Amino acid sequence: MVVRQYQQELEYLEKISSYCWRIKKGFQPNMRVEGVFYVNQTLEKLMLDELRNACRPGMVGGFLPGVKQIANVAALPGIVGKSVGLPDVHSGYGFAIGNMAAFDVNDPESIVSPGGVGFDINCGVRLLRTNLYESDVLPVKEQLAQSLFDHIPVGVGSKGIIPMNARDLEEALEMGMDWSLREGYIWAEDKEHCEEYGRMLNADPAKVSMRAKKRGLPQVIFFSKKSFYCPFLFHGIKVYIYELDEIYDKWAACKMGIEEKGQICVMIHSGSRGFGHQVATDALVQMEKAMKRDNIETNDRQLACARISSVEGQDYLKSMAAAANFAWVNRSSMTFLSRQAFAKQFNMAPDDLDMHVIYDVSHNIAKVEEHLVDGKPKTLLVHRKGSTRAFPPHHPLIPVDYQLTGQPVLIGGTMGTCSYVLTGTEQGMFETFGSTCHGAGRALSRAKSRRNIDYTDVLQKLEYMGISIRVASPKLVMEEAPESYKNVTDVVNTCHAAGISKKCIKLRPIAVIKG
Repeated sequence: MVVRQYQQELEYLEKISSYCWRIKKGFQPNMRVEGVFYVNQTLEKLMLDELRNACRPGMVGGFLPGVKQIANVAALPGIVGKSVGLPDVHSGYGFAIGNMAAFDVNDPESIVSPGGVGFDINCGVRLLRTNLYESDVLPVKEQLAQSLFDHIPVGVGSKGIIPMNARDLEEALEMGMDWSLREGYIWAEDKEHCEEYGRMLNADPAKVSMRAKKRGLPQVIFFSKKSFYCPFLFHGIKVYIYELDEIYDKWAACKMGIEEKGQICVMIHSGSRGFGHQVATDALVQMEKAMKRDNIETNDRQLACARISSVEGQDYLKSMAAAANFAWVNRSSMTFLSRQAFAKQFNMAPDDLDMHVIYDVSHNIAKVEEHLVDGKPKTLLVHRKGSTRAFPPHHPLIPVDYQLTGQPVLIGGTMGTCSYVLTGTEQGMFETFGSTCHGAGRALSRAKSRRNIDYTDVLQKLEYMGISIRVASPKLVMEEAPESYKNVTDVVNTCHAAGISKKCIKLRPIAVIKG
């Protein structure tokens, strides 16, 4: 029975190139467009094994396999082009993680779905360069890791060092990085190298529930004096110290201030955490009501949605934008504290260490963008869940520094594996609406990782590899162990070979701080 069902499903899948599969209409009910997913030979096996195992009850941890989720998204009202799965795609809530889709804003049937953004709204990555080299850092690596761990609150009960009250939170939700700039916690040029310049202008804190604000106040890095840090299970704080391992595109790397092997960079990974989770949860409740009122049907109840033009749809977009601004303030706060930690360790000012932002990308967000569809310009609401914007050279929305190279795309690996910086391509604009992968993509769920992996083994391996680690909880070591993820090099090489983004540099971790 399992084999027969699997064989029937395979009839709707077609391998159209060495790196791309088509999901034909009919694979799932009511598909309006086709789906595609990008994989190499190794990742292909993981995708198809997940589909085969899903034929056995209870084998996918409560979520549909990624291929079926991509197809279900293809059935949503107003979708244009294709439902796209990037190489790091894996099962998630509603949309697969690593699934992007675009909806015609001018189509009255088009929808917005929180399941296409994710609970950790604007989970994203920021990369800082330095003028330090491996020879400068290795002698003080343990002290530097501890300094970062001490400066950035990452454990239960950690206290904030800069007061933030409810009024500050309201302003931060509206202003994003403009709030951080006004308060003196970022450099003016930081904004120039950030998606949306670190502020979504349609943010409206009035559309955010009081419960979300109460969850958010103690979770922004700038804490109320009386509040405490409560780590959020979906995405906590991650700070990596990297040394430059390889350069694939010297000209593009030079534009980023990356010059030679051994140069030290700092990667910051965080999102909106409990605040964003509550925003999404609140919206899902309202959208289930809107679906009944407007007779919207989906293949999966986790794809709860509302018309973009509806009150519920607009309220969600405004509150989602506030959560995105919250996340940018969070990463900006971590940038400030990271600069302070480096300055203290090396007894130099951050600007003397050349700690400039290379770029800041968002992984879980929906944004209105202009794209060509069948050769005609259209205004689209692009959902990117576990995927990264990757705009090509000469695109008006990327900084002047990168107009000739394309937008930098930051791809985080795991605690024990490399990370990459890619650049956007013109081909990606046509095939994936300017989107590419966001990381390695999970191979094991967090729960399965905790059951199957011994954290002492992971720590020993990291020590053997020369990677220092500071972590708030042993379970985080198991959840983020390299064995829990796909091979990030497979993912990146697939994107590069498929032409949807281009490899620029490779980074090797030498220290990891996690909360």
